[in-house]
Amino acid sequence: MQQDGHTALSQSISVNTTASRKKNTLWRRMVRNWELYLFIAPAFLYFLIFHYGPMYGIQIAFKNFIPTLGITGSPWVGFDHFVRFFNSYYFWDLLWNTLSISLYELAIGFPLPIILALAFNEVRDSFFKRTVQTVTYAPHFISVVVMSGMIITFLTPSTGMIVNLVEFLGFTPPQFLTDPAWFKTVYVLSGVWQSTGWGTIIYLAALSGVDPQLHEAAVVDGASRFKRILHINLPAIVPTITILLILNMGSILGVGFEKILLLQNPLNMESSDVISTFVYRSGLVDAQYSFSTAVGLFNSVVNAILLLTVNQIARRTSENSLW
Repeated sequence: MQQDGHTALSQSISVNTTASRKKNTLWRRMVRNWELYLFIAPAFLYFLIFHYGPMYGIQIAFKNFIPTLGITGSPWVGFDHFVRFFNSYYFWDLLWNTLSISLYELAIGFPLPIILALAFNEVRDSFFKRTVQTVTYAPHFISVVVMSGMIITFLTPSTGMIVNLVEFLGFTPPQFLTDPAWFKTVYVLSGVWQSTGWGTIIYLAALSGVDPQLHEAAVVDGASRFKRILHINLPAIVPTITILLILNMGSILGVGFEKILLLQNPLNMESSDVISTFVYRSGLVDAQYSFSTAVGLFNSVVNAILLLTVNQIARRTSENSLW
């Protein structure tokens, strides 16, 4: 028994010594590379304060939050707010609008930067290339409010430039701003116009790493330009495409509410009301803080599950994944 006691004591001392050594090693490494830790500190503090800190308030999704009682003093209600949302008549409409807009945007907006980047990479006239890139990048720097104002101005029934163009061509222009059937198309195409050029940057960076000798060898073998794009350039950016696709799938329910809210009106509400605008309206306008937090938490959990699922599928089917 005495020997067992000595053995346990020795093991405890050994574990404590190992932990102390690891702690000292980590501290020494931090002191030795203090510039790198100082460099990363602002980003770390930003995420800690503005992303992880507010998670403390998630608990009001399971409470009947009363401002006078505070978060800790408000009574618990469990999953009542989630049940209320799932059983509401607008649940499926909100889910469908959010999913349809996201998938529509993904189907149109995701491949276009890839195609445009491959086209830019084949342009040899540097002046023309820089000019076109500048023109396509410029809309990215327009704020959402200004962009929404431009869309409304262009599509106004009486004076809109696009409406007048449609009439000039001999067609009857539809009610772009008030017809629910046109809202998603207007939203997606305006987003494509604003973001496609900017989205080519990361693909052009990946294409810059392609070995020119591969193209030279392909030319010698008689490969056309299209075949070189298909078999050399495109495979080179597949890892980048996979990572960006995973990230896009992880935000499939995260349709930003700013532009939707600015383009929204009572006539197109049927197709423009999404989860994010509903959270804004029920939380900030109607002061249903607990209910809106529950809806927002549901949205975030679904996005996280989609991100993990798509990443797992990508890891099993290829070598490209987030982790």
